[in-house]
Amino acid sequence: MSLRHFLLALAVVAVWGSNFVVIKLALGQMPPLLFATLRFCVVVFPMVFFLPRPAVPWHNLAGYGLLIGVGQFGLLFVAMNGHISPGLASLVIQVQVFFTIGLAMMLAGETLQRVQWLALALAAGGLGVIVAHTDGSTTLLGLGLVLLAALSWAGGNLVSRAAGRINMVAYVVWSSLFAVPPLALLSLWVEGWSALQAGLQQADATAWAAVAWQAWGNSIFGYAAWGWLLSRYSAATITPMALLVPLFGMGSSAWWLGESLPAWKLIAAALVMTGLALNLLWPLLRKRLKR
Repeated sequence: MSLRHFLLALAVVAVWGSNFVVIKLALGQMPPLLFATLRFCVVVFPMVFFLPRPAVPWHNLAGYGLLIGVGQFGLLFVAMNGHISPGLASLVIQVQVFFTIGLAMMLAGETLQRVQWLALALAAGGLGVIVAHTDGSTTLLGLGLVLLAALSWAGGNLVSRAAGRINMVAYVVWSSLFAVPPLALLSLWVEGWSALQAGLQQADATAWAAVAWQAWGNSIFGYAAWGWLLSRYSAATITPMALLVPLFGMGSSAWWLGESLPAWKLIAAALVMTGLALNLLWPLLRKRLKR
Protein backbone atom coordinates (compact mmCIF):
# COMPACT_ATOMS: atom_id res chain seq x y z
CA MET A 1 0.00 0.00 0.00
CA SER A 2 1.33 3.41 -0.96
CA LEU A 3 1.99 6.01 1.73
CA ARG A 4 -0.88 8.18 0.48
CA HIS A 5 -3.34 5.30 0.65
CA PHE A 6 -2.02 4.23 4.05
CA LEU A 7 -2.66 7.74 5.35
CA LEU A 8 -6.17 7.63 3.90
CA ALA A 9 -6.87 4.35 5.72
CA LEU A 10 -5.39 5.84 8.88
CA ALA A 11 -7.68 8.87 8.51
CA VAL A 12 -10.71 6.59 8.26
CA VAL A 13 -9.90 4.63 11.42
CA ALA A 14 -9.05 7.89 13.21
CA VAL A 15 -12.50 9.23 12.32
CA TRP A 16 -14.19 6.01 13.40
CA GLY A 17 -12.22 5.91 16.67
CA SER A 18 -12.57 9.57 17.66
CA ASN A 19 -16.25 9.31 16.75
CA PHE A 20 -16.97 8.05 20.28
CA VAL A 21 -15.77 11.33 21.77
CA VAL A 22 -18.00 13.20 19.32
CA ILE A 23 -20.97 11.08 20.43
CA LYS A 24 -20.29 11.88 24.09
CA LEU A 25 -20.10 15.63 23.39
CA ALA A 26 -23.44 15.59 21.56
CA LEU A 27 -25.15 13.55 24.28
CA GLY A 28 -24.37 16.34 26.71
CA GLN A 29 -26.94 18.47 24.87
CA MET A 30 -29.59 16.18 23.39
CA PRO A 31 -31.25 12.83 24.19
CA PRO A 32 -29.61 9.77 22.60
CA LEU A 33 -32.49 8.63 20.39
CA LEU A 34 -33.06 12.17 19.11
CA PHE A 35 -29.35 12.36 18.29
CA ALA A 36 -29.56 9.04 16.43
CA THR A 37 -32.60 10.27 14.49
CA LEU A 38 -30.84 13.46 13.42
CA ARG A 39 -27.72 11.50 12.48
CA PHE A 40 -29.57 9.32 10.00
CA CYS A 41 -31.68 12.22 8.70
CA VAL A 42 -28.45 13.96 7.69
CA VAL A 43 -27.14 10.73 6.14
CA VAL A 44 -30.28 10.49 3.99
CA PHE A 45 -30.81 14.11 2.98
CA PRO A 46 -29.78 15.40 0.51
CA MET A 47 -27.63 12.44 -0.64
CA VAL A 48 -30.65 10.25 -1.42
CA PHE A 49 -31.50 12.61 -4.31
CA PHE A 50 -28.05 12.24 -5.88
CA LEU A 51 -27.27 8.54 -5.44
CA PRO A 52 -29.26 5.90 -7.35
CA ARG A 53 -30.88 3.18 -5.28
CA PRO A 54 -28.66 0.07 -5.14
CA ALA A 55 -29.95 -2.91 -7.08
CA VAL A 56 -30.94 -4.88 -3.98
CA PRO A 57 -34.38 -5.87 -2.65
CA TRP A 58 -36.20 -3.39 -0.43
CA HIS A 59 -36.30 -5.91 2.41
CA ASN A 60 -32.50 -6.06 2.36
CA LEU A 61 -32.27 -2.27 2.65
CA ALA A 62 -34.86 -2.31 5.43
CA GLY A 63 -33.05 -5.04 7.35
CA TYR A 64 -29.74 -3.23 7.18
CA GLY A 65 -31.28 0.11 8.13
CA LEU A 66 -33.05 -1.33 11.16
CA LEU A 67 -30.09 -3.38 12.39
CA ILE A 68 -27.51 -0.63 11.97
CA GLY A 69 -29.66 2.43 12.63
CA VAL A 70 -31.88 1.26 15.48
CA GLY A 71 -29.90 -1.74 16.73
CA GLN A 72 -26.30 -0.62 16.52
CA PHE A 73 -26.36 3.15 16.84
CA GLY A 74 -29.61 3.50 18.78
CA LEU A 75 -28.43 1.11 21.50
CA LEU A 76 -24.88 2.49 21.43
CA PHE A 77 -26.07 6.07 21.96
CA VAL A 78 -28.36 5.02 24.81
CA ALA A 79 -25.49 3.10 26.43
CA MET A 80 -23.11 6.04 26.13
CA ASN A 81 -25.65 8.35 27.74
CA GLY A 82 -24.16 7.82 31.20
CA HIS A 83 -23.80 4.02 31.22
CA ILE A 84 -20.36 3.42 29.66
CA SER A 85 -17.33 5.57 28.93
CA PRO A 86 -16.47 6.42 25.30
CA GLY A 87 -13.11 4.64 25.41
CA LEU A 88 -14.55 1.37 26.65
CA ALA A 89 -17.49 1.64 24.24
CA SER A 90 -15.04 1.90 21.32
CA LEU A 91 -13.37 -1.28 22.55
CA VAL A 92 -16.40 -3.41 23.46
CA ILE A 93 -18.26 -2.69 20.20
CA GLN A 94 -15.43 -4.43 18.32
CA VAL A 95 -16.62 -7.83 19.54
CA GLN A 96 -18.98 -7.56 16.58
CA VAL A 97 -16.20 -9.42 14.77
CA PHE A 98 -16.85 -12.54 16.87
CA PHE A 99 -20.62 -12.12 16.64
CA THR A 100 -20.33 -11.87 12.85
CA ILE A 101 -18.24 -15.05 12.69
CA GLY A 102 -20.58 -16.86 15.07
CA LEU A 103 -23.73 -15.93 13.15
CA ALA A 104 -22.13 -16.82 9.82
CA MET A 105 -21.04 -20.20 11.15
CA MET A 106 -24.48 -20.91 12.60
CA LEU A 107 -26.07 -20.23 9.23
CA ALA A 108 -23.46 -22.36 7.43
CA GLY A 109 -23.43 -25.13 10.06
CA GLU A 110 -19.69 -24.73 10.64
CA THR A 111 -17.71 -24.93 13.88
CA LEU A 112 -15.00 -22.71 15.31
CA GLN A 113 -11.38 -23.71 14.82
CA ARG A 114 -9.05 -23.99 17.80
CA VAL A 115 -7.36 -20.68 17.04
CA GLN A 116 -10.74 -18.98 16.88
CA TRP A 117 -11.69 -20.47 20.25
CA LEU A 118 -8.47 -19.06 21.69
CA ALA A 119 -9.17 -15.65 20.17
CA LEU A 120 -12.69 -15.71 21.57
CA ALA A 121 -11.41 -16.72 25.01
CA LEU A 122 -8.96 -13.80 25.05
CA ALA A 123 -11.66 -11.31 24.08
CA ALA A 124 -14.05 -12.80 26.65
CA GLY A 125 -11.31 -12.45 29.27
CA GLY A 126 -11.05 -8.76 28.41
CA LEU A 127 -14.79 -8.33 28.82
CA GLY A 128 -14.56 -10.17 32.13
CA VAL A 129 -12.00 -7.65 33.36
CA ILE A 130 -14.42 -4.84 32.43
CA VAL A 131 -17.29 -6.56 34.26
CA ALA A 132 -15.13 -6.91 37.37
CA HIS A 133 -14.46 -3.16 37.35
CA THR A 134 -17.87 -1.67 36.59
CA ASP A 135 -18.28 1.60 38.44
CA GLY A 136 -20.07 4.91 38.04
CA SER A 137 -18.68 5.52 34.55
CA THR A 138 -19.30 1.99 33.25
CA THR A 139 -22.22 -0.16 34.35
CA LEU A 140 -23.43 -3.66 33.57
CA LEU A 141 -26.39 -2.09 31.76
CA GLY A 142 -24.05 -0.04 29.57
CA LEU A 143 -21.89 -3.07 28.81
CA GLY A 144 -24.95 -5.15 27.95
CA LEU A 145 -26.35 -2.47 25.64
CA VAL A 146 -23.05 -2.15 23.77
CA LEU A 147 -22.87 -5.93 23.37
CA LEU A 148 -26.40 -5.88 21.92
CA ALA A 149 -25.29 -3.06 19.62
CA ALA A 150 -22.35 -5.21 18.51
CA LEU A 151 -24.72 -8.11 17.85
CA SER A 152 -26.91 -5.82 15.73
CA TRP A 153 -23.82 -4.67 13.84
CA ALA A 154 -22.94 -8.30 13.16
CA GLY A 155 -26.44 -8.93 11.84
CA GLY A 156 -26.08 -5.89 9.61
CA ASN A 157 -22.79 -7.27 8.29
CA LEU A 158 -24.52 -10.46 7.17
CA VAL A 159 -27.37 -8.54 5.56
CA SER A 160 -24.98 -6.29 3.63
CA ARG A 161 -22.94 -9.33 2.58
CA ALA A 162 -26.11 -10.82 1.09
CA ALA A 163 -26.49 -7.65 -0.98
CA GLY A 164 -23.35 -8.51 -2.94
CA ARG A 165 -20.86 -6.05 -4.45
CA ILE A 166 -22.59 -2.67 -4.49
CA ASN A 167 -21.90 1.02 -3.97
CA MET A 168 -21.64 0.98 -0.18
CA VAL A 169 -22.24 4.71 0.23
CA ALA A 170 -25.48 4.52 -1.74
CA TYR A 171 -26.42 1.42 0.25
CA VAL A 172 -25.89 3.23 3.56
CA VAL A 173 -27.84 6.28 2.39
CA TRP A 174 -30.86 4.38 1.07
CA SER A 175 -30.99 1.91 3.97
CA SER A 176 -30.98 4.86 6.38
CA LEU A 177 -34.46 5.71 5.09
CA PHE A 178 -35.65 2.77 7.19
CA ALA A 179 -33.73 3.87 10.29
CA VAL A 180 -35.23 7.36 10.61
CA PRO A 181 -38.96 6.58 11.24
CA PRO A 182 -38.49 3.98 14.03
CA LEU A 183 -35.79 6.08 15.71
CA ALA A 184 -38.05 9.15 15.60
CA LEU A 185 -41.00 7.22 17.03
CA LEU A 186 -38.84 5.65 19.77
CA SER A 187 -37.43 9.07 20.65
CA LEU A 188 -40.93 10.53 20.92
CA TRP A 189 -42.18 7.56 22.97
CA VAL A 190 -39.20 7.01 25.28
CA GLU A 191 -37.77 10.53 25.64
CA GLY A 192 -40.96 12.55 25.24
CA TRP A 193 -41.89 15.65 23.28
CA SER A 194 -40.63 18.07 25.93
CA ALA A 195 -37.18 16.44 25.98
CA LEU A 196 -37.05 16.60 22.17
CA GLN A 197 -37.96 20.29 22.18
CA ALA A 198 -35.41 21.05 24.90
CA GLY A 199 -32.70 19.10 23.05
CA LEU A 200 -33.29 20.96 19.80
CA GLN A 201 -33.48 24.35 21.50
CA GLN A 202 -30.33 24.00 23.58
CA ALA A 203 -28.21 22.34 20.88
CA ASP A 204 -25.36 24.67 19.96
CA ALA A 205 -22.84 24.62 17.11
CA THR A 206 -20.89 21.81 18.77
CA ALA A 207 -23.93 19.54 18.88
CA TRP A 208 -24.85 20.18 15.24
CA ALA A 209 -21.20 19.71 14.23
CA ALA A 210 -21.34 16.34 16.01
CA VAL A 211 -24.43 15.39 14.01
CA ALA A 212 -22.66 16.37 10.78
CA TRP A 213 -19.49 14.52 11.82
CA GLN A 214 -21.52 11.40 12.54
CA ALA A 215 -23.30 11.53 9.19
CA TRP A 216 -20.71 12.87 6.77
CA GLY A 217 -17.47 11.93 8.49
CA ASN A 218 -18.33 8.57 10.00
CA SER A 219 -20.76 7.29 7.36
CA ILE A 220 -20.22 9.08 4.04
CA PHE A 221 -16.45 9.67 4.14
CA GLY A 222 -15.68 6.53 6.15
CA TYR A 223 -17.59 4.08 3.97
CA ALA A 224 -16.62 5.79 0.71
CA ALA A 225 -12.90 5.82 1.50
CA TRP A 226 -12.90 2.31 2.98
CA GLY A 227 -14.79 0.90 0.01
CA TRP A 228 -12.45 2.70 -2.40
CA LEU A 229 -9.41 1.19 -0.67
CA LEU A 230 -10.95 -2.30 -0.64
CA SER A 231 -11.54 -2.00 -4.39
CA ARG A 232 -7.81 -1.44 -4.94
CA TYR A 233 -6.21 -3.68 -2.33
CA SER A 234 -6.97 -7.10 -0.88
CA ALA A 235 -9.09 -7.31 2.26
CA ALA A 236 -6.06 -8.82 4.01
CA THR A 237 -4.18 -5.56 3.40
CA ILE A 238 -6.91 -3.13 4.46
CA THR A 239 -8.95 -4.91 7.14
CA PRO A 240 -6.20 -5.14 9.80
CA MET A 241 -6.16 -1.33 9.92
CA ALA A 242 -9.54 -1.54 11.71
CA LEU A 243 -7.69 -2.86 14.76
CA LEU A 244 -6.57 0.73 15.35
CA VAL A 245 -10.12 1.99 15.93
CA PRO A 246 -10.17 1.20 19.70
CA LEU A 247 -6.71 2.73 20.07
CA PHE A 248 -7.98 5.99 18.59
CA GLY A 249 -11.16 5.66 20.62
CA MET A 250 -9.46 5.19 23.98
CA GLY A 251 -6.67 7.64 23.18
CA SER A 252 -8.97 10.46 22.04
CA SER A 253 -11.27 9.88 25.01
CA ALA A 254 -8.35 10.12 27.43
CA TRP A 255 -6.95 13.22 25.69
CA TRP A 256 -10.16 15.14 25.03
CA LEU A 257 -12.47 14.05 27.84
CA GLY A 258 -9.91 13.16 30.47
CA GLU A 259 -11.03 9.53 30.68
CA SER A 260 -8.65 7.68 32.98
CA LEU A 261 -6.68 4.70 31.72
CA PRO A 262 -5.94 2.58 34.81
CA ALA A 263 -4.11 -0.71 34.53
CA TRP A 264 -7.31 -2.78 34.36
CA LYS A 265 -8.53 -0.88 31.28
CA LEU A 266 -5.21 -1.41 29.54
CA ILE A 267 -5.30 -5.12 30.44
CA ALA A 268 -8.86 -5.44 29.14
CA ALA A 269 -7.91 -3.61 25.95
CA ALA A 270 -4.84 -5.82 25.47
CA LEU A 271 -6.90 -9.01 25.85
CA VAL A 272 -9.69 -7.91 23.49
CA MET A 273 -7.28 -6.50 20.91
CA THR A 274 -5.09 -9.62 21.03
CA GLY A 275 -8.15 -11.78 20.46
CA LEU A 276 -9.25 -9.61 17.53
CA ALA A 277 -5.76 -9.56 16.03
CA LEU A 278 -5.34 -13.32 16.40
CA ASN A 279 -8.66 -13.99 14.72
CA LEU A 280 -7.96 -11.53 11.90
CA LEU A 281 -4.28 -12.23 11.24
CA TRP A 282 -4.07 -15.99 11.84
CA PRO A 283 -5.36 -16.93 8.35
CA LEU A 284 -2.66 -14.74 6.79
CA LEU A 285 0.05 -16.24 8.98
CA ARG A 286 -1.17 -19.77 8.23
CA LYS A 287 -0.96 -19.13 4.50
CA ARG A 288 2.61 -17.91 4.81
CA LEU A 289 3.62 -20.89 6.95
CA LYS A 290 2.30 -23.27 4.29
CA ARG A 291 4.52 -21.72 1.60
